[in-house]
Amino acid sequence: MKDQFKEFLPDVRMINIMDDSLLNDVMKAGYLTEAVKDRIYTYMKNAEDMGADMILNACSSVGEATDMIKDRIHIPILKIDEAMADHAIELGKKIGVLATVKTTLEPTVRLVLKKAKEKGKEITIVEQIAEGAFQALLEGNSEKHDQILTETIAALMEQVDVIVLAQVSMARIIPSLGKVKIPILSSPRSGVELLKNVMAYNALK
Repeated sequence: MKDQFKEFLPDVRMINIMDDSLLNDVMKAGYLTEAVKDRIYTYMKNAEDMGADMILNACSSVGEATDMIKDRIHIPILKIDEAMADHAIELGKKIGVLATVKTTLEPTVRLVLKKAKEKGKEITIVEQIAEGAFQALLEGNSEKHDQILTETIAALMEQVDVIVLAQVSMARIIPSLGKVKIPILSSPRSGVELLKNVMAYNALK
């Protein structure tokens, strides 16, 4: 994320508010709990109180919490995967959504479907979990994580027009894929680019 900000928004001050328990709590429960929603609200209220002009939610697993609390926060909130979802439905009718954890897969699928409905487009989604990749990453075995992702992407490419990588942590794999026959989309770059465009638009108002 810091690299993306350096490229697109070098003059913007970025403040990270991190809680690595959020994803674990969602995964343990299997859904977005009220306790997690409350913590998300607290962190976003803290950002507002610190004087932030905008908030970028960088975790797809808790992204839907922003829809539930945005009316209680008085600064704009963007979800990191919004631009990616918009781009995906422009690129194809059969979209592969790939994740390493189910709790990220499901909200990403709902986001893509929501974007398609808003634009009046009919799409088909192929859902795919890269089994074992997230556990490998937790164990510090990034090489195994990347290998599982690479193999899963190769198989999924045969079934769809475009692939959406549901988690920010998966973007690391793209440079190593080399030339691919269909678009592989990730959220960090497009998410920060959208943030830049929204900030520029707001500055013109």
